[in-house]
Amino acid sequence: MFTEFAVILLAFVVLMTTYVQRLYSHWEKKGVPYTPPHFPFGNAEPPFKRKYFFGELIKKFYQSFKERGAKHAGIYIFTSPNYLPIDREIIKNIMLKDFNHFVDRGFYHNEKHDPLSAHLFAIGGKKWRNLRTKLTPTFTSGKMKMMFGTLVDCTHQMEQSINSFCTAEESLDIKDVLARFTTDVIGSCAFGLECNSFKSNDATFRTHGRKIFASRGKIDMLKLVFSTVRPELARKFGMVLFPPDSTSFFFNVVRDTVKYRRENNVRRNDMLQILMELEHSDDKSDENSLTIEEIAAQAFVFFLAGFETSSTTMTFCLYELATNLDLQQKVRDEINHVLEKYGGKITYEAIMEMKYMTQVIDETLRKYPPISFITRKCVKDYVVPDYDVKIDKGTMVQIPVLGLHRDPEYFKNPEEFDPERFSDENKHNILPFTYMPFGEGPRLCIGMRFGMMQTKVGLTCLLRNYLFSVSSKTQRPLKWDQYTVILTTQNPIWLDVKKLDT
Repeated sequence: MFTEFAVILLAFVVLMTTYVQRLYSHWEKKGVPYTPPHFPFGNAEPPFKRKYFFGELIKKFYQSFKERGAKHAGIYIFTSPNYLPIDREIIKNIMLKDFNHFVDRGFYHNEKHDPLSAHLFAIGGKKWRNLRTKLTPTFTSGKMKMMFGTLVDCTHQMEQSINSFCTAEESLDIKDVLARFTTDVIGSCAFGLECNSFKSNDATFRTHGRKIFASRGKIDMLKLVFSTVRPELARKFGMVLFPPDSTSFFFNVVRDTVKYRRENNVRRNDMLQILMELEHSDDKSDENSLTIEEIAAQAFVFFLAGFETSSTTMTFCLYELATNLDLQQKVRDEINHVLEKYGGKITYEAIMEMKYMTQVIDETLRKYPPISFITRKCVKDYVVPDYDVKIDKGTMVQIPVLGLHRDPEYFKNPEEFDPERFSDENKHNILPFTYMPFGEGPRLCIGMRFGMMQTKVGLTCLLRNYLFSVSSKTQRPLKWDQYTVILTTQNPIWLDVKKLDT
């Protein structure tokens, strides 16, 4: 019996070894440069012993292959082959010219077991096209102006909070302050609700927002990895990635708010109102309407994308301005000059006039892109032009945003914070598809205008009233949290703040 067992075990090992070798020969057979993978993680890191944030890992692969003169490369995430374009022309083809081959992002979503996951950012194909068309009017200039007053109102509680730090002469965790601000903004502009994030550490919207983006525990990390590598199988198992209590909270908020507005004939100038006008609860097959689940899913992703990415951008922006006080004063001078023309009031037109502030934000997004890598999924076989390499249907593509943004070929002295890169005189030097903090092509971030608007309003409010410097509590150089999706530091960024005489 022992001999039979040993033979069976040996046969199993041989079969598994052969199978793994076949999986890991994918890029070699196609003649694509690759780094030898190691079972079971491929070229990825062990989920619980990461050294690098995933966007940083992709950046390192990009730099390594580019140094070898490669135009593209193959990597393995566990046993799944992923395509890594290096040359910007290949990137352009994937993102724009041959977009029909790469319509999907390849993100896991599960409409049946977790309907809030089936939002615009995650879904693909025809459903994405229909939904994108319906939602595009949500973010026109006219709609932005309608929400602007509500957005400015959210700065008042932030000022009161920072005033308390000034009085106590305490350093502040700037990301926490800004996340409360953007939570209030999105809560009001997306849901039409007051979140009161500054009045309580346990404010519900802030609590659930923090919970969703917190570093994952081991079980959640395994679920995330499995759903990324084997999404179809994860969908069959009914896997849910977001905390159930958080998704229930957001769904109930949307359902109850929609019900209240309909029963009481209430209208507001916010995103939820626009989504409500697309609702048609009786005929779920109507492609020109949204169900209540779809409305909730879109409101949910507006909240997630809007509060976290903008607060992250403002955090790194203020950190750089606190490090470079001359640049901080230059932004402040522009704010005061422009607002003087508008009677000291923060208006939509005033914000649009602040060109240097836009340069500073653009440079922040270059050096610290919140979304530091972009995924695409090949939805039909694709032959890479000029290279006669076929990318098979189902293959994931990793666009190395952080790698491109910090590539000295495209941005001289990339570690230096230099807003002049984006001046009217210099911005034409930036090559297409080397700078894309909001993505590119048909899947360009739909909320880009809103994100820039709330970032500008937040910075205008803060820099006109306060002087920021880096606290000795801040650990430098900054180190990235290895386990988050959005580019985040391991430790808080602490700033000292002083109220300016007005």
